[in-house]
Amino acid sequence: MLNFVKTSVLLAALTGIFMAVGYLIGGTSGMAIAFVVAAGMNLIGYWNSDKLVLAAQGAREVGPANAPDLHRMVAGLAQRAGIPMPKVYVIDSDQPNAFATGRNPANAAVAVSTGLLARLEGREVAGVVAHELAHIRNHDTLVMTLTATLAGAISMIAQFGLFFGGGNSRNNPLGLVGTLLTMFLAPVAAMLVQMAVSRTREYQADRDGAEISGDPLALASALGKISQRSQREVNVAAERNPAMAHLYIVNPLSGQRMDNLFSTHPDVANRIGALQKLAGDMGVGRPVRQSASRVAAPQSPVTSAGWRVPQTGGTDRPTQSRGPWG
Repeated sequence: MLNFVKTSVLLAALTGIFMAVGYLIGGTSGMAIAFVVAAGMNLIGYWNSDKLVLAAQGAREVGPANAPDLHRMVAGLAQRAGIPMPKVYVIDSDQPNAFATGRNPANAAVAVSTGLLARLEGREVAGVVAHELAHIRNHDTLVMTLTATLAGAISMIAQFGLFFGGGNSRNNPLGLVGTLLTMFLAPVAAMLVQMAVSRTREYQADRDGAEISGDPLALASALGKISQRSQREVNVAAERNPAMAHLYIVNPLSGQRMDNLFSTHPDVANRIGALQKLAGDMGVGRPVRQSASRVAAPQSPVTSAGWRVPQTGGTDRPTQSRGPWG
């Protein structure tokens, strides 16, 4: 019930922003059109926003035949999480990252990048997947996906306003100045709503994901590695659709470390610290040693997993010994 209320409030806020943009661009008629468009997008988005997000990020579905290790890991963790097996997707990107989407646990999907499978150990990949399954179990994915869809639309209509309504002072109550202000302020307002959705949910998904995998320090190590790589490797699909950045486990657009109002994700160092504390409470492992340059992976008797990374072409990477989830 609480998630339903939160979803309704957030969608109402985004719809209100959408209508305000329509009013500033086209007056009352513009606001009415924006309301109809927003209502239609909410309806379509509920049923299809996950497909739109997956397509925008260039994700392709994989199964047991072409990604057996990954598929087996997701199945095992989903069973531990007590949710149905989600569909599994892979994004062809060197940047290690992942996200989940879907309107409910019965219609969910987990997407991981080829960079994540190639550069992280098996237990770290399991930690990331468990984090995404926690989002699915907590019904975060519908809110986050719909928010991404509407936020992107708000930014788009604000940009179009300059060309379609900016010069028409009869329709626009503030004229060209109002349209210019809308172009800059509407995306900011949408971004603030995205932050409200994303930041608190990431901490909870970290905690729940660590409990699902039973290895908080593996997730902590994975977050450190992903954060470092995201600063050096470009996620092309995310750069083209920045409104979807908050879906990822770590911000795919930049390496900002500031945990402030204008960050779509909590500071990775803060998240690692929370996971270290959780590991202490659970009595598992040793703390992740963090420095300015890197976050060292915790020592563990668990064997690193090797992955046959699903690719559209080229040679697969050799399969090595498997971890507990592979």
